Amino acid sequence: MLEFIVAVITGFVFLAWGADRCVMGASATARNFGVSPLVIGLTIVGFGTSAPEMLVSAMAAWNGNTGLSIGNALGSNITNIALVLGVTALVVPLNVQSDIVRREIPILLAVSLLAFLLMNDGNLGRLDGALLMLGMALMIYMVMSLGMKSRKGDPLEGEFEDEMPEVMSTAKAMFWLVFGLLILLASSRVLVWGAVNIAQAFGVSDLIIGLTIVAIGTSMPELMASVMSTLKNEPDLALGNIIGSCMFNLLGVLSLPGLISPGGFSHEVLERDFPWMIGLTLALFVMSYGFRAPGRINRLEGGVLLTAYIVYMVLLYFATMA
Repeated sequence: MLEFIVAVITGFVFLAWGADRCVMGASATARNFGVSPLVIGLTIVGFGTSAPEMLVSAMAAWNGNTGLSIGNALGSNITNIALVLGVTALVVPLNVQSDIVRREIPILLAVSLLAFLLMNDGNLGRLDGALLMLGMALMIYMVMSLGMKSRKGDPLEGEFEDEMPEVMSTAKAMFWLVFGLLILLASSRVLVWGAVNIAQAFGVSDLIIGLTIVAIGTSMPELMASVMSTLKNEPDLALGNIIGSCMFNLLGVLSLPGLISPGGFSHEVLERDFPWMIGLTLALFVMSYGFRAPGRINRLEGGVLLTAYIVYMVLLYFATMA
């Protein structure tokens, strides 16, 4: 058992480090080719923060552990919205000023409903996976278009500019990009091996492990990034990273088990996990959109989100005991 726990912890640590190296290399490469910080932040950084989830999901699906893949995708979104934003808002309330962020929140809600409709038949097939992957390509194109149109004057522009890595040569940037990807591949394999063996040892499903241990671990980089961004007075960056990560999880991460290992899944996904995720996404929309004034997630609302996460964890605990 000890070696499985060590494998999971080691996998999490190197996933976070590999994702950071990969994003640093990709961001520096893009900047060297004249791409604006806003476009880099909305695409490369958003993709990079979801790279751990994507690699873990792909590896799990390849090994036939589809439940872990689906649980990782949905659990990461629940963790991002309820735990990460809840804790962040408790530290410092989040004021939403960016028009881009306000445009992305309704899109995230629509993507959540789309994923639910595609999987409502109890099967995640290759067509479903292909449609979700196509949705990710369209989302990247749309976000890049928004970034190009809104690059002047949007608060995110300055916040992304401040977070860009130091200037480095293209050769060095490419090295960190490739090396980071290799670390992600190796660490995701180690993490999935440890997580699956822990699930078998405790007699719980891969889905529960994906919703809890794996989802929490792969969401830790988002938690640290969001808290640090908020403390630096960059609330739009914190919220934007979470929204982007959630959309990548639903479109990119969730598509992989359908493309790699299509088939049915536990009914609890539709009856328990999707409703919680969609409900939290709707709560995020109501809290942060700002219908008559700039949006704001205050400490009370952060406490509500965190409480919802604790309640969800309790439900999962009783599900394992049933």
